[in-house]
Amino acid sequence: MQIIIIAAISKNGVIGNKGKMPWHSKEELQFFRETTFGFPVVMGRKTFNSFNNPLVGRENIILSHNKNIKLEQNCVVCHSTIEAISYCKKRKIEKCFVIGGGEIFEQMILIADELIISEMNFEVSGDVFFPKINEQKWNKISSKSFKDFNVNYYKRVIRQQSD
Repeated sequence: MQIIIIAAISKNGVIGNKGKMPWHSKEELQFFRETTFGFPVVMGRKTFNSFNNPLVGRENIILSHNKNIKLEQNCVVCHSTIEAISYCKKRKIEKCFVIGGGEIFEQMILIADELIISEMNFEVSGDVFFPKINEQKWNKISSKSFKDFNVNYYKRVIRQQSD
């Protein structure tokens, strides 16, 4: 199973401000929807709360430390990233997308296979940042330009063990 982080990031690394995305780009939202549609999306409770409803056409997997949390139908609650990944693997899911927020990205970047990063063409103020992408661990394999942003695709570097 592929674990893919997908995120939209301002030029200065911001991904959120006061529980919300600090910009609105119809073009980037359409790209996000088309990329993730039909696959599970893993997110933290705060990210889930920033939406008005569960994301349509995708199984919503919500991470929360709260063992008593009750969410809408069509949502699965897991209490750790390991539990969320195990849930997907048991269901023989081809790939899952990790969609935020900051704490979840920090944890999942350690085990993700790919990154799909929409780099917005502007800076914004915010209180949540995407973790630094370590270029020794990630290879940029391609890019695609849009009006509001550029998408960069990364794959984890697989190092060969030396004899």
